[in-house]
Amino acid sequence: MVIIRLSRAGAKGQPFYYLVVKDSRTARDGRYIEQVGFFNPVARGKEEVLRLERERVQYWVDRGAQMSDRVRSLVKDFDKAAVKAA
Repeated sequence: MVIIRLSRAGAKGQPFYYLVVKDSRTARDGRYIEQVGFFNPVARGKEEVLRLERERVQYWVDRGAQMSDRVRSLVKDFDKAAVKAA
């Protein structure tokens, strides 16, 4: 099964996550098929907290990919922010 999930990067105490499409059997930080965005939970000031390629996420979901719970909530927040900005 293909899943869209977070892959951790960054230093100790400075988390940074990539949103990646991967096979569900691979390790959290292992090989992935495609990177579709990033999430920076410790962003300060004008730093970008979330960047998402919404079209690519929808492409993978249409082909049967499942989103993890956290990714689902991030996509929902991203969509709300996009509607609010428009």
